[in-house]
Amino acid sequence: MPDLSWAEVLLRVVLAGVLGGAIGTEREIREREAGLRTHLLVAVGAALFTLVSAYAWRDFHFSQKSGVTYDPTRIAAQIVTGIGFLGAGAIIRQGLSVRGLTTAASLWVVAAIGIAAGAGYYSAALITTIVVLVGLWPLRIVAYRFFTRIRPGEQRLEVELRPNESPAILIEALERAGGAVHAFELEDARDRRRILLDVRLLSAQPHSVTAELMRLEPVLGVRWTD
Repeated sequence: MPDLSWAEVLLRVVLAGVLGGAIGTEREIREREAGLRTHLLVAVGAALFTLVSAYAWRDFHFSQKSGVTYDPTRIAAQIVTGIGFLGAGAIIRQGLSVRGLTTAASLWVVAAIGIAAGAGYYSAALITTIVVLVGLWPLRIVAYRFFTRIRPGEQRLEVELRPNESPAILIEALERAGGAVHAFELEDARDRRRILLDVRLLSAQPHSVTAELMRLEPVLGVRWTD
């Protein structure tokens, strides 16, 4: 059976933690449910399962003649199934909106990165991390600008409310100001509620909408995003 030195085990586990933590940092900055620590733990756990699956059975004897076979991928393969339950817990439905899908997908891919690091496939783990970070950050901005162009007149509005305030008051104010809400997302942060609205301005300008919303008592802040 193959064996690993302490240094090699340390390298693989630490690399998994660093790469998973990099993706988790992006989620933490955006104040998602699963952040730095969750992604780091998933990556490290996946790497350890892979190491145990492939290298922890050197004291056992396997042979086709005795009918005892060895499959080093059997334990690691269950990571894919197990991470599905964790990802499902990150998906939350609030009213008409569903949020957490991207975070669930990031947990899933972080587990894959942990498996690659645990198996010693360093290049694949590093390349995947870079691709994921590009997809979560720069590509998000590019995609939003592209879809904004093919849907002219629709803009993204971010409003911060006091905790537990209903977004209905925002929708009513926007309609009074001459706007129409196409869709909205609701996010509960630590001490406030953030509402992201896709707004189509029919007969109003952004500055007049901002002024109208800032008059509302529960509103803490208003920002038009790119």
